[in-house]
Amino acid sequence: MRDREGNLTIKVDPKWIDLAQEFRRKPFGGHTPALQELLALMRTAPIEGRYFLWLSKPHTEWTLAKMSDTRPLKPTLIGPSFTSLEEAEWHVFKLRWEQLTGQKLPIN
Repeated sequence: MRDREGNLTIKVDPKWIDLAQEFRRKPFGGHTPALQELLALMRTAPIEGRYFLWLSKPHTEWTLAKMSDTRPLKPTLIGPSFTSLEEAEWHVFKLRWEQLTGQKLPIN
């Protein structure tokens, strides 16, 4: 849900560590409904300021990027780069978690 300015108004409870652990174990598919809902929130947050993965070398390297906070929107590569898509997805998950909860995820 968003307010009139387009800001996400739903907060993620930082106590939902079990969902983060589930994602860590299995980042690609077969998620519980609760994790699917959390991922939907993360993936539909406003594009301004959103973290994402930039395919820097086809199928072998992904680099952390962030969309600009204002329009016109422009991606900026901020790094690091990853050779494991699983590790790259986990890194982005943790950043998005912090954006939605206001707290760092207390697990690696």
